[in-house]
Amino acid sequence: MKALSLPHQMQSSNLIKKIQDAKSLLLTTHKQCDGDGLGAQLGLYHSLKKMDKDVRVMCVDDVPKKYRFLDYDKYLEVYERPHKPIEETDLALIFDTNDRRLVEPLFSELEKKCKDILFIDHHPTLNQGPEPTLGSYIDTSAASTGEIAYFIIKTLGVRLDEKIARALYTSIAFDTQIFRYVKSSPVSHLIAAELLEYEKNAEEIHRSLFATHTIDKIGYLSKVLSEVEFFADGRIAIIRLSRKDLKDFNLDMDDSRDVIDMIMNIKTLQVAALFREEEKDTYKLSLRSKGEIEILSIAENFQGGGHMFASGALIKGPFKEIKEKVVSQFLNRLDAS
Repeated sequence: MKALSLPHQMQSSNLIKKIQDAKSLLLTTHKQCDGDGLGAQLGLYHSLKKMDKDVRVMCVDDVPKKYRFLDYDKYLEVYERPHKPIEETDLALIFDTNDRRLVEPLFSELEKKCKDILFIDHHPTLNQGPEPTLGSYIDTSAASTGEIAYFIIKTLGVRLDEKIARALYTSIAFDTQIFRYVKSSPVSHLIAAELLEYEKNAEEIHRSLFATHTIDKIGYLSKVLSEVEFFADGRIAIIRLSRKDLKDFNLDMDDSRDVIDMIMNIKTLQVAALFREEEKDTYKLSLRSKGEIEILSIAENFQGGGHMFASGALIKGPFKEIKEKVVSQFLNRLDAS
């Protein structure tokens, strides 16, 4: 198997030294966590425990049920229901975002209790928004935050085991959608090949991440997909998801996460926007592009962020008005392409 070399950026980073020097650490990720951030933080958690570090792993809010195969409830705390108050801590590491707004209200508490806070991420830094903390490690060439966590663990000299491998494989498989999006690099595959020496049931992970549909979920998809709006000769799609529909079909917020990815399989489509209702006149906006149209700047226009071709924001206002704003910006980029 081809040897993986340490990224040059990490060689010159003081991240490893800060982790080595820290006696107490707290690991977390963005609110409404996904497989990438959750897997990366759990992988490092298990590694730091092997180094006899005093380490806590915490999420801003509840973890979606589909990640139970990671046994996260044995280790992970939820900020709203911590096992004990957050105490003075040497170092906090925040995975899979570099935007402190996505970690509130936990971030404000970390500022009070932690000597140092670093982001570990693969998203571009924002042109409009808060700067990452000094010393944060951001590698946009990585296809997932799990890849970065893997190299951190290797640099720390921790030997992989089943728990670490399962967490990291989850991170990489989730964010690459089982290796569909690997940024034209063999790195994701090479890391996965090594992890599979320890993880003996990758199929269980794949099923848990991407094959958890219920009869209620199929009924829900049937309804919301029938209501998709198309613009610009089928090059733009708009989807609206209501809280009422989720409740009517006995589903959680996380059950709506994959709807926009299904829409992107339409042949003519170039860009899509999904509006998921959080509360009255407040929507979680998810944007996707097939790669010809850059959409990160659109997300930033609404105080959001993400990747060049997959991003999002929390947006407020009457649905008709905010939909028209998003469609207008999509049309402007299509006309300019």
